[in-house]
Amino acid sequence: MTAQSEPGSPADGVDKAGNPTLDDVGDKAGKVERLASVAEVVARDLCVGCGLCEAVTGGRVKMAATPGGSLRPAPTGGFSAEEERAILTACPGVIAEPRADLSLPLDPVWGRCGTMRYAWAADPGVRFVAATAGVLTALGQHLLAAGEAAFVLHVGPDPARPLRTRWVISSTPEDVLANAGSRYGPTAPLAGLGVALDRGKPFVVIAKPCDLGALHRRAAADSRINKLVVARLAMVCGGQSRLSKSQRLLDQLGVAEPDVTLIRYRGHGNPGPTRVEARDGQAFEVGYLELWEDEGTWDLETRCKLCPDALGEAADVAVADVWPGGAPTGEDEGFSGVIARSEAGESLLSRAAADGRIVLGDAIGPRDLDDMQPHQVRKKEALAARYRGMADAGVPPIAARGLRIDEMGHRLTPERAAAQRRGAADRMRAAGS
Repeated sequence: MTAQSEPGSPADGVDKAGNPTLDDVGDKAGKVERLASVAEVVARDLCVGCGLCEAVTGGRVKMAATPGGSLRPAPTGGFSAEEERAILTACPGVIAEPRADLSLPLDPVWGRCGTMRYAWAADPGVRFVAATAGVLTALGQHLLAAGEAAFVLHVGPDPARPLRTRWVISSTPEDVLANAGSRYGPTAPLAGLGVALDRGKPFVVIAKPCDLGALHRRAAADSRINKLVVARLAMVCGGQSRLSKSQRLLDQLGVAEPDVTLIRYRGHGNPGPTRVEARDGQAFEVGYLELWEDEGTWDLETRCKLCPDALGEAADVAVADVWPGGAPTGEDEGFSGVIARSEAGESLLSRAAADGRIVLGDAIGPRDLDDMQPHQVRKKEALAARYRGMADAGVPPIAARGLRIDEMGHRLTPERAAAQRRGAADRMRAAGS
């Protein structure tokens, strides 16, 4: 059996020598109580719109689009006391912890890591069409084709409103591919969790790291999760953009949202262009670097700038872009980096490779990933200071259990730490005003 941390425990709470630690900056950064309601999480702009609220209430509270381009539960006062308690014990705006496999080596940046390899979908079509070499798509397809899962819970474009994203259940490998691709906008995969669990059949979840963190925490109250979710797959996440990012692109192209018939952010190459198609037959393509060259237009959720686990430490397998220096220099045939985070993840990668669904390439080390994902390292180093800035502004920091936030924070110079702390305090005061 894999040694997994129990939800609610100080996960991965040992140092490299095996000594117990309390690595929970959210509890230590200041004498500030935890957020007491979902409404307060939303008001403080710490909601990431994961969809857990909709699942816990059985759909009575829905995820709704906001004027600012996010997804938020509505109404925020529509919870019973019991529902609110259940949500706050798992909400990514309140708490985050790894689903730690203590048998795996611990890296200060990347957490518990087993196999770390270059990888790509073995099927050239999947590799080309899906984002980041199609590894997550291929793993979902493998689990369905092998009969290990009945369906995949993930997200895909809304056919009626392609700019928007909805949760979907894919029951065939073809369905998984049809919903493949990055979605640079708000996604709420956990809004479909209740429907998935009620089916009573084994399934896969492909989602953002914060979504899988909430799923892990929720498992303490819903035993069906650990019984039925046979694989938890995450992309290493650069942050969730608000829909305003895509709306700005449409404005630049002169296309109104009701006229959009397709928007594809990644794939059809690596990284592939962002493509927009309109009802009048016009089509536009924007290169990846052009789309993301101005960081000021990314419109990331506030919670993403404070995320203690963008690296998928609650997943069985996490998949990352592997561009040296952190950005592509052009198109290539498609390569991903895979990180096994549990015995189940190790076994899945081996089985999918043996089945001919993925190809496992050369080994990758944690310091290689530092170079390929430098923005993740910088954010991890800044979080302790940012959390102290939250506390300065009277906002409870995210309880980041077992995610080495203090350890990484020691890497900052006092000057950089002070700047990060001031910036976070200013941001939180502005969000709450």
